[in-house]
Amino acid sequence: MNAPRVRLEGVVLRRGRPEDADDFAAMMNDPAVYPGVMQLPYTDAAFWRERLAVSTGGPGQAELQLVAVHDGRVIGGAGLHPAGPAVRRRHVMYLGITVAGPWQGQGIGDRLMAGLCEYADRWLGVLRLELTVYTDNTRAIALYRRHGFQIEGTHRAFALRDGAYVDAHAMARLHPNPPRPTTP
Repeated sequence: MNAPRVRLEGVVLRRGRPEDADDFAAMMNDPAVYPGVMQLPYTDAAFWRERLAVSTGGPGQAELQLVAVHDGRVIGGAGLHPAGPAVRRRHVMYLGITVAGPWQGQGIGDRLMAGLCEYADRWLGVLRLELTVYTDNTRAIALYRRHGFQIEGTHRAFALRDGAYVDAHAMARLHPNPPRPTTP
């Protein structure tokens, strides 16, 4: 059953907080959600509380866990994470996105992606955004393409999902207009 269609202005984007952990656990344990993401089912609120505490932000921290909230409930989440500790990849961030089953197909993912891309482009100066998506997740692939991502390759037998090895695409997006100095 789908949630009633809402106007997107009824959805608020904000940084995730540890107190969102119960909503995250419920969303990630939904059979309409976990087969499409790189997470395992049966996570609990304690796991998400700890994970959200890391991305609550602070001076100098680029990591972002953005959430979409409707009527006080988290209905989607999108994370922006450093690609790793390698100095030569500081210009790269990795992202993941999840929308609660009843809210899929209603523009929530589009709103979250726009928020992440704006944050990466305008506030962090990230040159390259990367993600991995199952090859059969056509809705997600279409969403990523709308935001400038391109398929760069396919990983065969990338992950075990529901007892079968499945392929995944590596997708990336380069900053559409990288920052330049404004001084003459």
